[in-house]
Amino acid sequence: MHYLTIKNNQSVPVSEIPEVSYNAFLILNTGMVVETPGRHCVNYFGYPLGNKIKLVCCIAGDIDHIIYVSSCVVDNHSELASFTAKNLCFEKFEREIHENFGIQYSDHPWLKPVRYPHDRFDKSKTIANYPFYSIDSEELHEVGVGPIHAGVIEPGHFRFICNGEQILHLEIQFGYQHRGIEKLFLQKKQLNQLATLAENIAGDTVAGHSTAFSHVWESLCGFETPRDIDFARTVALELERIAIHTGDLSAVCTDIAYQLGSSVFGRLRTPIVNFMQEWCGNRLSKGLIRPCENKIPFTQALADRLSEVLDIFEPDFAEMNKELFNMPSALSRFERTGVVSVEDASAIGTVGMAARASGVSRDIRSSHPFSLYAELNHEPIVKRHGDVYSRVAIRRKEVFQSIEYLRSLIANVPEVAQINPENPLKIPGADLFSISLVEGWRGEICHCAITGSKGELIHYKIKDPSFHNWMALALSVRNNEISDFPVCNKSFNLSYCGHDL
Repeated sequence: MHYLTIKNNQSVPVSEIPEVSYNAFLILNTGMVVETPGRHCVNYFGYPLGNKIKLVCCIAGDIDHIIYVSSCVVDNHSELASFTAKNLCFEKFEREIHENFGIQYSDHPWLKPVRYPHDRFDKSKTIANYPFYSIDSEELHEVGVGPIHAGVIEPGHFRFICNGEQILHLEIQFGYQHRGIEKLFLQKKQLNQLATLAENIAGDTVAGHSTAFSHVWESLCGFETPRDIDFARTVALELERIAIHTGDLSAVCTDIAYQLGSSVFGRLRTPIVNFMQEWCGNRLSKGLIRPCENKIPFTQALADRLSEVLDIFEPDFAEMNKELFNMPSALSRFERTGVVSVEDASAIGTVGMAARASGVSRDIRSSHPFSLYAELNHEPIVKRHGDVYSRVAIRRKEVFQSIEYLRSLIANVPEVAQINPENPLKIPGADLFSISLVEGWRGEICHCAITGSKGELIHYKIKDPSFHNWMALALSVRNNEISDFPVCNKSFNLSYCGHDL
């Protein structure tokens, strides 16, 4: 067999991952995605192995709940046939491998830099000479936006090619936020340092990335997670979903000049993040989630307080949504704006809310359940039209769904399990591979780790859902007016730093 099958949050010896020829590696992984419904690439990366590069590909089966892992060793000066030529969902993974190690692909259609990390293979490739796509025509014009933006927004450059007000093409360029987090995971040795890195991967997804890191670490250590820890993480993830979705509804209203919606949804986000501060001392839940321990337990008093917060929040949220979704001027800006077809969403490998808005039912909470989601019997909310309306409607429905989950959870708060603080299982095993998939509010998060002969991290790979979904934004604005870009952009609300790492 050319692959190893594992479950979410499982560790296996690296030696058990089959190592095959590159041609077999290519046929295997592209074939699984192309030929079998419900499979997609959750991670594909390389890492140095002596003077060669080891490639590892992870394909998730959303129907059979299995992750298929395979590997291949190549020279860093190789020229290879690309996965991308057979399936577009691999395009950014291969661009990153090319940028990091100099591996060439003979038939990759868009082999451009992804992040401009400080340790990139070719230092001559800089942001200043990024090879933008261009069209030579007297009738067309280019519009450059960023990397410095008005208001509170991270740096990224958007290059539009327009015919009058109509967008023909958008290219999105990143690399301004690269902090080298993956390398820092190898340099830092204390667990608290690593956990702090994890919760700073993307500032709006603290619970999501912290949970993924904790799962990886606990899997490497052989730590069996008690119910109270799984409970706290599930609650934190759903609170994070409510807070960000509500804030995004405010931002979308701002972009269509609907002041009432902007103000009310903005106000409603506040009690949710304030509850997080009551729980752990930080509105974004920093410091709350740590591997192998329940640092700040969720108590019955907190359950009573959260129930009170939700009782006040829910009717106001429902009323404001009733106003928004019955307003013709708002609907005219949402409907049939920023459409991503189901064919495009599938081809480019979109994940999370962006995929579900286009009819692709992709949700780790149901396909590879973790924490307490198996008990919740989560049903993904899926829309079909792939427009701004669908992405906004999913936010509304997911907030109500999260409230229902939270009410169910806090009806039975588990007792805190006693864990020996000197537990030796906090030390990772040697020569292991581990993978964790977590459904954050934005979509699928994937963390992979590989340990060395002493249990030390020798490779740590992070994938934020934005890595998949920025291309969906670029496709969504084609044939729209450039004035529709802000509301299209906010309907996705993708992460710059989560992409650049």
